[in-house]
Amino acid sequence: MGRPRLLGGAAAAALLLTPGAVLAQNADAALEARIAQLEAELNSLKSEVAAARTQQASQNQAMSQDIIRLETRPAPTPVSAPAPREEGFRIGDHTVKFGGFIKADAVASSYSGGDPANGDALRDYHLPGSIPIGGADEDTAADFNARQTRFWLTTDGTVAGHKVATRLEMDFQTLPGSGDQRTTSGSNPALRRAFVTVDNWLIGQEWTNFQNTAVLPESADFIGAAEGTVFARQAQVRYTRGPFSVSLENPETTVTPFGGGTRIVADDNSLPDLTARYAISRPWGDVQLAGLLRQLKYQNPATNIDGSATGWGLSASAKFKVGAQDDVRLMLTGGEGIGRYVGLNFSNDAVLTASGELETIGIVAGFAAYRHVWAPGWRSSLVWSAQKVDNDVLLTGTGANASAQSLHANLIWTPLAGFDVGAEVMFADRELESGLDGDMTRLILFAKYGF
Repeated sequence: MGRPRLLGGAAAAALLLTPGAVLAQNADAALEARIAQLEAELNSLKSEVAAARTQQASQNQAMSQDIIRLETRPAPTPVSAPAPREEGFRIGDHTVKFGGFIKADAVASSYSGGDPANGDALRDYHLPGSIPIGGADEDTAADFNARQTRFWLTTDGTVAGHKVATRLEMDFQTLPGSGDQRTTSGSNPALRRAFVTVDNWLIGQEWTNFQNTAVLPESADFIGAAEGTVFARQAQVRYTRGPFSVSLENPETTVTPFGGGTRIVADDNSLPDLTARYAISRPWGDVQLAGLLRQLKYQNPATNIDGSATGWGLSASAKFKVGAQDDVRLMLTGGEGIGRYVGLNFSNDAVLTASGELETIGIVAGFAAYRHVWAPGWRSSLVWSAQKVDNDVLLTGTGANASAQSLHANLIWTPLAGFDVGAEVMFADRELESGLDGDMTRLILFAKYGF
């Protein structure tokens, strides 16, 4: 009777414990599943880390190769400024250069004393001694030409330790015969300068050492301030040392016959003309002093003339800066027997006396010019020029030139390097010892390109 009850209790206990066992088993299964999931996630993470490391190593290797390539690549050539333009070409020990300019002029002139003849140099440029006097006033005359066109050739080098240079310069200002504007408007090449320099020596044809070309005013005219300018080119031997230069130059004497008449160009000098010059340059400008000493001589056995005299001259010139770009240019020249050196031989050097002797003729000449820059490429010059001659009218007569003057105003534009275009208005007059005079009013339009 008792066993049945015991078995029944155990069975009951077993029945009571069965749900807990089942719960324990379920918990263990869930834990194992969670652990498995975590292991799977950990393995996946390891795989991703390994893959990332592999990718990083590959990138590092590629970067290392790029660095190696950059290190072994040739350095780029640095970009430098353009090299300065080479001028000229070499022949042996010398550098040879060629240059010049093309210039075309359109000139409209009105003369109070009659038009100059066709082919007269006055139709091309201001020649003070040729302004007509005593003729009939005519309408304005127009002339076009390109005769001021110029070219030059230079060489520069060292020979046996000596500095050697040459220059050959020509223009086309000389007309063939009386000139021809009907068909070809021909002009002859004319020698301007031809010389060689060896160290401090110059030998050949060059501007006279008595002249200062650096102060010549900028002008549309061939010369501009012609009356007051020392102006001559001739053969010479010159020595220069620092600011000082001295030269022996071609002699020539121009003579007024006794009582007046056609100029006599004598060729009887036995001594060269002697010049000396001292030039200084400072930040404020340039100054030059020059002197001239010369023999005047004329012989004519047919008329038993054998005359001689001594001529002398002094010239001071300067260019002073005014502000940053403007300047003033001045020249003053005076002397006895220097007529052919000043104003394009406006006055002769000497006059014959009744006894066949030479008496020097005195002159005073000069100019003043102001150059103003309006804007980049635009500039103007205002120029006044004059000469006064001290004639002995008892010897020269009243037909000799007594004075001349001119006034110039221009406007010049440089639209591109080397190319100038401009216009100039000029008024000039000439007076004789008799009191008769003539004047010229001129408009010049020009274009010029230098190369």
